[in-house]
Amino acid sequence: MPTQPMLKFVKIDRNMPEKRVADERKEDFQEIYSEFAKEKAEEQASRCSQCGVPFCQSHCPLHNNIPDWLHLTATGRLKEAYEVSQQTNTFPEICGRICPQDRLCEGNCVIEQSGHGTVTIGAVEKYITDLAWANGWVKPSKASVDLDLSVGIIGAGPGGLAAAERLRGAGIKVCVYDLYDRAGGLLTYGIPSFKLEKDVVSRRIDNLKKSGVNFNMNCKIGKDLSFSDLRKKHNAVIIATGVYKFREINIPGNGLDGVVDALNYLTASNKVNFGDKVPSFTDGTLNAAGKRVVVIGGGDTAMDCVRTAIRQGAKSVKCMYRRDRVNMPGSQREVKNAEEEGVIFEWLTAPQGFTSGSSRKSLVNLEGANGPVRGVIGRKMRLGAPDATGRRVPEEVHGSDYNEPADLVIKALGFEPEDLPTLWEQSELPVTRWGTIKVEVGTGKTALDGVYAVGDIVRGASLVVWAIRDGRDAADAIIANLRTDQSVIAAE
Repeated sequence: MPTQPMLKFVKIDRNMPEKRVADERKEDFQEIYSEFAKEKAEEQASRCSQCGVPFCQSHCPLHNNIPDWLHLTATGRLKEAYEVSQQTNTFPEICGRICPQDRLCEGNCVIEQSGHGTVTIGAVEKYITDLAWANGWVKPSKASVDLDLSVGIIGAGPGGLAAAERLRGAGIKVCVYDLYDRAGGLLTYGIPSFKLEKDVVSRRIDNLKKSGVNFNMNCKIGKDLSFSDLRKKHNAVIIATGVYKFREINIPGNGLDGVVDALNYLTASNKVNFGDKVPSFTDGTLNAAGKRVVVIGGGDTAMDCVRTAIRQGAKSVKCMYRRDRVNMPGSQREVKNAEEEGVIFEWLTAPQGFTSGSSRKSLVNLEGANGPVRGVIGRKMRLGAPDATGRRVPEEVHGSDYNEPADLVIKALGFEPEDLPTLWEQSELPVTRWGTIKVEVGTGKTALDGVYAVGDIVRGASLVVWAIRDGRDAADAIIANLRTDQSVIAAE
């Protein structure tokens, strides 16, 4: 009787790929996890319980067929495992690296709930896709015949790229417009290389180019090309700009030198790692080397900033967050990695102002202050009753102010959408009261004929995996709509 290939979680413990020791990894920007070996990937995949209602799949925004490709991996059918994985996910090797699995698939694994430790879904997903690249199984997505149809995509981030891949597979011509010099959006310039090495992104972009996607870089819609002209050029348009306007904090001393926003800081670091010349890094403005760094915020962007600062050679790095560890929005796995690398977390602490002197000043005296930042006035908080969303509201502890020394303060408080109707002179483009674009659920279709929107510009700052989902859904809706239009024209 053949041995049962699955359900081995009772005999085999959960095991992640080997992680480089903190003292070694904090000296460079290389990924911190090694690859699974074939035997280890098969072993860990075999822990899956193959449950009848796979919560891992239902809690994945892409509804990846996780139990199926885990079974195929466990039985050595690795090419088939990859093929099943890529049916629902445009970039499985990227999601395997940067998805917060602890909040999505792995966090809802049935055997995790039973106390046996979750299946290492993300690590296996990364392994089978990297193996697919190494063996030439990843092919450009394109149809045998190109249709006389085209779609313009504004934004070369994950949502736009996912839509582009899907559209090319249907034979539709695609042109992507982006204001940066490299495609990838936050995959290229926002996420540090120690989480996502850039050759992983560039090979996907090269594959899209081979499929026939045309990239028009250094192009700002509304300046280099009007939105109206773009609509005239294409049968449909997808807005996939993301949200890049950082959320401001209006407290005294905000204008001091050395108080910077997270996106500019991370972009500068990534450009330097590409070998670009970045004056704001060279002159020290966006360089943490030798400085006492304080990062304000508790999301994944804040975790990227603290870990980047460590690698740049900061004298000290602290993260100030107004809630506690349990209630922070960022990945707990990232918090652990940061702590291992030397980051200190100041939980239940909110900034009240930035000082330009060595000792604490009154908040009144900080108004209009100038010069270099020298500290953050922090105030201790406690968690009160839950609000309408269910999260406990931070309350101030009076008389608890203190001065946290700092030479560089990085604000990582989230991002907001730009005012696209004004920037693009499209007053009829419908937006919500938060400035995000209103769309039809499931298709991304806006009230403008032939205009769709996907990703963060619809959801607000969200996850890469949701942008991929939106991009695929919008592409499918466009394909169905354009094919219907062509059928009507042919019938006439």
